[in-house]
Amino acid sequence: MRLCLPFLALLFFAQACHMTEVKNAADISSTSTDGDFTADWESLAKVNESPDWFADSKLGIYFHWGPYVVPEQHSEWYPRNMYLPGQEAYKFHQENFGDQSEFNYHDFIPMFTADKFNADEIADLMKMAGAKWGGPVAQHHDGFAMWDSKVNPWNTAAMGPKRDITGEMAKALRARGMKLITSFHHARNLQRNADNEKYWDGWDSHYPYNPDWATSTEDDKLKWLYGNVPEEEWYPYWLAQLEEVIDQYDPDVIWFDVWLNLIPEEYRKEFCAYYLNHAKAKGKEVVIAHKKDDLPLDVSILDIEQGGKKDASERVWLTDITLSNKSWSYVKGQTYKDPKVVIRNFIDVVSKNGVVLLNISPRADGSIPQEQVDVLKELGSWLDTYGEAIYNTRARMEYGFGTAKAKDGNHGGQSATVKYGPGDVRFTEAKDHSAIYVIFLGAPEKGKKVKLSSLSSIQYPPATPVKRATLLGSGTEVEFAIDKYESYIVIPDAPMNEMATVVKLELE
Repeated sequence: MRLCLPFLALLFFAQACHMTEVKNAADISSTSTDGDFTADWESLAKVNESPDWFADSKLGIYFHWGPYVVPEQHSEWYPRNMYLPGQEAYKFHQENFGDQSEFNYHDFIPMFTADKFNADEIADLMKMAGAKWGGPVAQHHDGFAMWDSKVNPWNTAAMGPKRDITGEMAKALRARGMKLITSFHHARNLQRNADNEKYWDGWDSHYPYNPDWATSTEDDKLKWLYGNVPEEEWYPYWLAQLEEVIDQYDPDVIWFDVWLNLIPEEYRKEFCAYYLNHAKAKGKEVVIAHKKDDLPLDVSILDIEQGGKKDASERVWLTDITLSNKSWSYVKGQTYKDPKVVIRNFIDVVSKNGVVLLNISPRADGSIPQEQVDVLKELGSWLDTYGEAIYNTRARMEYGFGTAKAKDGNHGGQSATVKYGPGDVRFTEAKDHSAIYVIFLGAPEKGKKVKLSSLSSIQYPPATPVKRATLLGSGTEVEFAIDKYESYIVIPDAPMNEMATVVKLELE
């Protein structure tokens, strides 16, 4: 088996030195008493899992970007699928790069140069779109770290771009008053099936195992990329990378992809204690986000991929949604969602006490395709005018009404691509209870009388009387009646917004 290592110009350092950065399993509780939080769920549940800044923010943006983008084909799952016979990526790889025994995933790294990556430009784009926080996918399933790491030898500062991508983004975002997210998908990176040929392509490991390919390597350095490491060494390695990012970049949100349940519970608890104690020492409140049932809701925010809740939720929740249709990473021929779909589904999420984590997809060189920029401009333009109805608001007991039919999402809840229209109405309320916002997911018909049964006296009436109704953005007066007799508004003869139109009900 040839591993194509010579031209990588790898950062060679002793394995013993590398492992001094990683805790031994016996030392797993070493930080559990270093602060107010100890590594047990009862102690960790004392945290405010949804601080006000997060509930107020409504929108964050991150980006899927790494060596897996170099071929610009198939998806961010290319590193796995290139090793699975029968997959399109497997055939594509052989036809364009050679046999997997000759050209492996790590051979893409020197080609991942990020020539056009500009953290300031990306941060500007995120801010223009209305995001209050943003950042990179810090490590996808592939095991490649997008930060300057002493723990993981496979990182952007040591090879590929030879730049600290996470550090550059953290600096650029904070210079603009934004917060930082780092997302982690590396729970699947461990090779868990080497001893069972029947499951060499098992889902609980990102890389299929094959004795003829680099996925089976025992090379002292390369094995850390492909996860071919004993569990007793790898789980401390999983944790040490998180602690390194916490120490170096102070992220405000740490987000985990599904499969976190594959990590032993003591390591998950230790991570939470380390992160929360670090944040407390820094005088800040942070957010941990998880999927499925991988962490307790008293400790972490639930994320629903590419979808959302079907009803209003008492707890703040999160959904990660991508602008693209084919994959989370950039691929040639990528198509994108209509801005109307993005904006209207975003409003629906907010009305149900949710927050959106929107994904963008840089090309391999770090540039952002214009099609993505155009969607973000539409979103930012709408928020510039109507953001009062979104930021610093809270969900009402009833999120709204309408006729659009929502399909089930592939990961729970409902799809993120519901085709809403002006007959679909959503409510939000200022967190100081000074106003209720009636949001039409389109341009409502002028002169139409719209009943607001949700605001009636026997449903969920405003806490105080409505003193004035106006079109948000123009200030046009709106005829209304919100009292014990009737609850309605009449759409005025005035310009409407095709994306979504907002009527503001000011409360006494």
